Amino acid sequence: MSIIGSRWVDLVAEIGPGFAAAAAARDDSDAFVAEDYAVMKQRKLFSALVPTEFGGGGARSSEICALVRDLARYSPSTALALSMHTHLVAAALHNHRKGRPGQKLLEAVGGKELVLISTGANDWLASNGLAVKVEGGFKVNATKQFASGSPAGDLLVTSAAYEDPKEGWQVIHFPLPVKTEGVTVNRDWQAMGMRGTGSGTITIKDAFVPEAAVAVRRPRAKYHGVWNVILVCAMPIIMAAYVGTAEAAAERAVAAARKRPAGVLPQLFGELENLLTTARLALDSMVALANDLDFEASTELTNAILVRKTLAANAAIATCAKALEAAGGSAYLRPAGIERMLRDVYAAQFHPLPERKQQEFTGRLALGLDPIV
Repeated sequence: MSIIGSRWVDLVAEIGPGFAAAAAARDDSDAFVAEDYAVMKQRKLFSALVPTEFGGGGARSSEICALVRDLARYSPSTALALSMHTHLVAAALHNHRKGRPGQKLLEAVGGKELVLISTGANDWLASNGLAVKVEGGFKVNATKQFASGSPAGDLLVTSAAYEDPKEGWQVIHFPLPVKTEGVTVNRDWQAMGMRGTGSGTITIKDAFVPEAAVAVRRPRAKYHGVWNVILVCAMPIIMAAYVGTAEAAAERAVAAARKRPAGVLPQLFGELENLLTTARLALDSMVALANDLDFEASTELTNAILVRKTLAANAAIATCAKALEAAGGSAYLRPAGIERMLRDVYAAQFHPLPERKQQEFTGRLALGLDPIV
């Protein structure tokens, strides 16, 4: 049962069936969920997490996690794309509450329902692209991958490498309006799953970034405290999309299996329930640790989030695979929807940190080492 308040429950229940009706067709054609974005913008879901004083819906982060989880039952791609926007809002909100810059972004999203595009996970520590100092700012060249929601995005929140003449290689983080000269959104997203997210590449060629727009400067290729904010804010919201997808696959499997003789089905569905419960518990623990964005950033907290992210991702993938097995041969056919959900949920492993990198991160901390070599 969903934990979100009645306002958001009613809204998801109202718009979700329309999203579900088009999900399979979009998957077949690699089409972006443009119509869903239009509905969500009209219903102000992109500003749901923004405080009311900045023009938003005033939702709590835990409510947003549950909202994304519910949306994924109808359209995993829509839910994931929304989460990629909303985790940037969450980080801005946490920073604002801690007295750091964030209010301007909150006001922009709350006042104009702007859609944000993230590239941070793919950039990670070293960042992709090059920034060169010019008068008043930087000229940036880069190709940014996995830019979810980019066909309908307004503001790219990204980074680039910069060689400072005194301090050496750094990474600068900045917002960049999509309409900036030199920014091109490429419709080149052709993926195994989550095909409707529009997570293609964005090409940046000699785009100007004002000095005042740079929000963070950090040493390149070294772990920095900024990730202790971003990952704790982001992972519960993002993983909610995958747990919701797994829940939907399990529901479809149960509905399909009820038409067949019992046989080994009770055991299969017992396994399925164990896997799904693991995914749910891992997500619920992540949400609790993030504490509606009221947390003190630390590497230890980030580590706890990343461990649970791996557990949730693996269990969600295993749940969808077991749903396919338990539902039988009919689930292998696209109209059943389960095989699509399995393809969709496989993307969970690629969000930061992938399992092997998370294990190294966690193991190094356990040994008293820096988390990243």
